[in-house]
Amino acid sequence: MTSACRVSRAMADIRIGIGGWTYEPWRGTFYPDGLVQKRELEYASRAVTAIEINGTYYSSFKPQSFATWADTAPAGFVYAVKASRYCTNRKKLAEADASVDKFLGQGLVELGDKLGPILWQFMATKKFEADDFAAFLDLLSDTRDGVRLRHAVQVRHESFHVPEFVAMLRERNVAAVYADSAEYPAMADVTADFVYARLENAQEEEAQGYSPDALDRWAKTAQQWAAGGQPEGLPYVTDEPAKTVPRETFIFMINGAKVRAPAAAQALIARLDA
Repeated sequence: MTSACRVSRAMADIRIGIGGWTYEPWRGTFYPDGLVQKRELEYASRAVTAIEINGTYYSSFKPQSFATWADTAPAGFVYAVKASRYCTNRKKLAEADASVDKFLGQGLVELGDKLGPILWQFMATKKFEADDFAAFLDLLSDTRDGVRLRHAVQVRHESFHVPEFVAMLRERNVAAVYADSAEYPAMADVTADFVYARLENAQEEEAQGYSPDALDRWAKTAQQWAAGGQPEGLPYVTDEPAKTVPRETFIFMINGAKVRAPAAAQALIARLDA
């Protein structure tokens, strides 16, 4: 059983995962031949230390689904949950209150202590409108039915790369997602008491998605994040670093060459466990 990577007492947990668990090209490459589909989550949740649930972006689920996912994964495993597109793909974010409440109320709390951050992803065309975005952030509650909620936002338009946005997130303890992508600019400013990164630039010609040198660099970066540091060589909006305290760190191998995502995640876990 794979546990969350903890490098030293000075570091918080580092969780490395993939997006979803149902993907046909993983059968025979990640999943063993003959593994029945209903056992794929059981297998995946023991091969990586976190999974980002993406199906919740497209549709809602019943509480029993979340309860089943919680029961299937081992102790210490964590799920991130991608928020519904009906919450984020809208002109006026301040008017998303009903959609946000519906999403949060569908049964996420059934994950219990296996509920990790909630990912709120915005379209690449969505521009920063300070008042509207602040109003949206104020819709995101800290708890639901006694379960702690943590929030991460992935913005993909350069208009968000301003100190005002960073300050807005830090004030509310909301994480700015760092995304390694070839399609849109990234920002690595740490804005919450945890770090959320999505590595979206895997290459299919690389057996593990990223080159060995790149995986070494990401392992070092993960350790620096978990220790509360601000890794060098990443793009920052502000010159003011966040307070240096250990932070639980989530890194997901997602998009890019998706067929390589499990191998990439396992290779990074191996480096952190070494």
